[in-house]
Amino acid sequence: MAGETAAQPGAAPETVLAVGSIAFDSIRTPRGAAERVLGGSATYFSLAASHFAPVRIVGVVGEDYTAEHEAVFAGRPICTRGVERAPGKCFFWAGEYEDDPNNRRTLATELNVFASFEPKLPADYRQSRVLFLGNIDPALQCRVRDECAAARLVGGDTMNFWIANKSEEVKQFLARLDLLMINDGEARQLAGEHNLHLAARRILGFGPRAVVIKRGEHGATLYVRDGDLMRYFAIGGYPLEDVCDPTGAGDSFAGGVMGYLASQGNGCERDWHEHLRQAVVYGSVLGSFACERFGIERLRTLTSEEVHRRYREFVRFAHFAAA
Repeated sequence: MAGETAAQPGAAPETVLAVGSIAFDSIRTPRGAAERVLGGSATYFSLAASHFAPVRIVGVVGEDYTAEHEAVFAGRPICTRGVERAPGKCFFWAGEYEDDPNNRRTLATELNVFASFEPKLPADYRQSRVLFLGNIDPALQCRVRDECAAARLVGGDTMNFWIANKSEEVKQFLARLDLLMINDGEARQLAGEHNLHLAARRILGFGPRAVVIKRGEHGATLYVRDGDLMRYFAIGGYPLEDVCDPTGAGDSFAGGVMGYLASQGNGCERDWHEHLRQAVVYGSVLGSFACERFGIERLRTLTSEEVHRRYREFVRFAHFAAA
């Protein structure tokens, strides 16, 4: 059913505020090519998260963003009042993937209207209690976090460019986070440690309560600060036989994680670690679906029933009985 979410029985889901990019992508993979398809971190994130909770988007688009593109969000619990329209063209990225989907080459990056993006939050958006700060300038991430004083759960992302060029601002951003989600290469760069376990420990020392390190087809590992201890949970990637396009898988993963946590409402804090474990599985589920078609094509047709069915399958093949 359009607009249906996958909140758990008895829970009152929180609304998720997502700040990030809305873009066009041209993608080449061994499976074919797709030209100027709708993408961007906020697009993938919101489509994934909307299976669990209502979403509000803050981003910027250009004059090439039409009613047809906006219709992607129609029929879902996604509010786009925070999407600014600006003269010029949308952010554009073009890339090519090798047979190993972990290897890609950027062919073009055109920031366009995204180059001068200054997030503008409607007054009611600032009252959101769940906030996700996508991969934008860490100074802007900090500013938005400070504007959203009511947020009780804050997740975020960053990338190698910001880690290399604005390391101090990234650390200020991390100090404002509950949950950081980055890939293994970024974790090593951020922490200055090759061993991911040590890297996670150091990143937690920068301020987040938890960090998820994504490892592509090999899954993800969750690390949670628990006093002086560090607890962890690892899950493999969903075994797709045919990866069509991995673009947006990480953003879809983040949408699954934050959407699930928002669906638990106030109950999320009662067992933070256990909810995070389930959220990481749902994140992996959403990331796997994103890879099945080019761009957002699979996410557009995905149903909550399919999401839960794959989650249950994930649980079955990851379960084992203690000796």
